[in-house]
Amino acid sequence: MERSSWVVIGIAIILLFGFYLWGVTQFSLIEPVGRLTVTKVGNPDIFPQHSNAKVLSEYAAKSGSKCVLIVHYGGDSNYRHFHEDDDNILAPDGVNVLELAFVDPSTYKTYVDWGEVFSSFIFGIPEDRYDYKADGEYFDTLDEALNYIDGLAKDRGQVGPIPMFYHGTVRADNPYMNPGCGFPLYTQIAWKQYGRFGAYFYIVKGLIWPFVSNKYYPYEISHLSSLQFLYNSGRLNYQ
Repeated sequence: MERSSWVVIGIAIILLFGFYLWGVTQFSLIEPVGRLTVTKVGNPDIFPQHSNAKVLSEYAAKSGSKCVLIVHYGGDSNYRHFHEDDDNILAPDGVNVLELAFVDPSTYKTYVDWGEVFSSFIFGIPEDRYDYKADGEYFDTLDEALNYIDGLAKDRGQVGPIPMFYHGTVRADNPYMNPGCGFPLYTQIAWKQYGRFGAYFYIVKGLIWPFVSNKYYPYEISHLSSLQFLYNSGRLNYQ
């Protein structure tokens, strides 16, 4: 077969895959967007008027969404949803920021377990691997957690899929090597909603999002070591 024929076939496959993802998105609860940021600039992680809460809300407003979902690695927060609204938000009624965390019952770690990463990449994340937390409530399964998020969104007038980000912050590691907080849950939801290859697409797309789209990224990456030091020494706490 000639090289030009392979090129045409390759383009056709990409177009078909893109059409498939577009079609699935129309009927999905969640639309994965990507990694929000690279390091913490305040604790709690996300709260009203937090710089990255504004990033979330601005993205949702521009896409016509009344809600946006941010997923985390579960810590001591309640991961409560809140309403974000100020003069810089395009939506006249503001945006509802919904939060969901996965809770690993076996351990708490901030480093990358590459063995687990490899296993998850090949086989996905087992349904019984994590518990989940939103608004201070614990859920045994991802279906229960997503049903709760769906109910919140519908109560707030959401139409269409909810844009989803994962937090992406790293406490001490290199953010180019460590995908950061919430990455496994982002992967699990993308895999559940879009299948293996859809998840792979959203992982690759999502990993580069903050580097090209988060307006605070230049500040965060240029002050990475100092921000990590301040966070780990408890000096970024605003609770």
